[in-house]
Amino acid sequence: MRESRALTEPFVVPGPTGVSIRTRLRVTPADAAVLTEVGEFLGSQASRDLMARSRQGAGRDGGGWAGRKRALTAETSARWAGGITRATNDQWALARRGQAEEMAWLRGQIKRIESRLARPLGAKADRQTGVVRGYAGRAEWHAKSRRLRVLRDRLGALEKDWADGRVHVVRGGRKLAGLRHHLDRSGLTRSAWRERWRAARMFLMADGESGKRCGNETIRVTETGQLSIRLPAALSRLANAPRGRYVLDAAVAFTHRAEEWRDRITTHRAVAYRVHLDVSRGRWYLTASWQRAAVPAPPLSAVLARGVVAVDMNDDHLAAWHLDAHGNPVGEPRRFAYDMSGDARHRDAQLRHALTRLLHFTRRSGAAAIAVEDLHFKDGAGREQYGRNKRFRRLVSRFPTARLRARLVSMAAEHDVAVVAVDPAYTSKWGARYWQRPLTTATRMTTRHDAAAVAIGRRALGHPIRRRTAPPPHDRSDRAGHRTAQAGGEPGSREGPRPRSPGPRTGSVRPGNGANVGDQRAQDRSGHAVGHAPWPQGP
Repeated sequence: MRESRALTEPFVVPGPTGVSIRTRLRVTPADAAVLTEVGEFLGSQASRDLMARSRQGAGRDGGGWAGRKRALTAETSARWAGGITRATNDQWALARRGQAEEMAWLRGQIKRIESRLARPLGAKADRQTGVVRGYAGRAEWHAKSRRLRVLRDRLGALEKDWADGRVHVVRGGRKLAGLRHHLDRSGLTRSAWRERWRAARMFLMADGESGKRCGNETIRVTETGQLSIRLPAALSRLANAPRGRYVLDAAVAFTHRAEEWRDRITTHRAVAYRVHLDVSRGRWYLTASWQRAAVPAPPLSAVLARGVVAVDMNDDHLAAWHLDAHGNPVGEPRRFAYDMSGDARHRDAQLRHALTRLLHFTRRSGAAAIAVEDLHFKDGAGREQYGRNKRFRRLVSRFPTARLRARLVSMAAEHDVAVVAVDPAYTSKWGARYWQRPLTTATRMTTRHDAAAVAIGRRALGHPIRRRTAPPPHDRSDRAGHRTAQAGGEPGSREGPRPRSPGPRTGSVRPGNGANVGDQRAQDRSGHAVGHAPWPQGP
């Protein structure tokens, strides 16, 4: 019999350290023209700097970075040059990490396909020895062999790029660049695509500087909401304020986290700003971001002292149930649905709405923590990983694990709710086996997802998931110790009546007789006669 794998201990997810807020800029046509010209000029400088950084390769040359910054300073300024070079280095490093992850994924896929190609057709898998199954037929085997050749070619090209220090980066986005060749399918005209492309390649962002006025010298927002930009040297003719600055007529007003932002700028702590244009809406936006001091995660026992709200994440809803500190379900299960169809904005809004309702339910229940599964799905959603079930592969591929976890951690921190991550092994299986039927009543139909939420909560609280009733006292029906608090590893089966113990149960009924022989309820429920029918008591 295959043993259960070792489970990782639950842990409290650390809260976010970055904060970002956004507001709309109601700019005049003159301000919009200046912002467009400045953004396009700085975007062209960023493109040239990215090309220079890509030609340097993988070598870390501090002198090369300084040379690029000096070349940009002559056309812009020292602060704009520093911001552009830092953004370029971050973009190059991100592409480099993407190459490493893609190579690791390709090697895993190649190894898995090679192991299955080596097996006979129709061969079964053996989980004990780790032997994978073979392909179903000759046609599938041939298709996978061709797939293997394609993956090897991709891996070879990536390894060559990695050795040469070459990355493939598109300023403005590769997806938007690809839409240029499919305008008929995207529903865009050439001019509309060109506007989006120009807006995506603009560069209007500046990192904060602690100790400077209002926390940023390049893009400054005062306490009264006045927004000004330090113009590049080549565009100093556009200045309408002293020292080469341009002051916008639009007033900045943050509504979310406004007090925290105002506290930072009044004490001259660093705040980074980004100005960007949404072409589809024709609106300009200002985004402010800063970093908080890292706060150590609270102890697990402290956040679970008042129980936990356990959540089972699914592709269309969140199944939640409140458990007390002893692992007992309290109240009724809850379901928070969301729709993952539509564009990215619709999906993100659906997730935020579902998580908001979940956090409000957690606050009302009195719990201080939410328990979720530590899902990752890093191995891909291919056929070699999840079999021939296309429906399940599609479900896994569209499941918003990373986005949901990031949203949940950031939103829970604002409500002072901790997030506890648990090992996802066997939660659905054991929850359905041990909790779905006992929690189903005449007025409540417990689903498999509700039972999985109970299993997740009990694992977070440190209680066993697999349940059995406690042993009965001495001389009730059998000796104490017949049952244990933890179920064994044997396959699940229906528990039958206990064997009849020898000896009379009462003074009037012989052993092995009576109306309730073999009735399991007679051993568990008080007031239920064991050997004979209940005795009616008269008035």
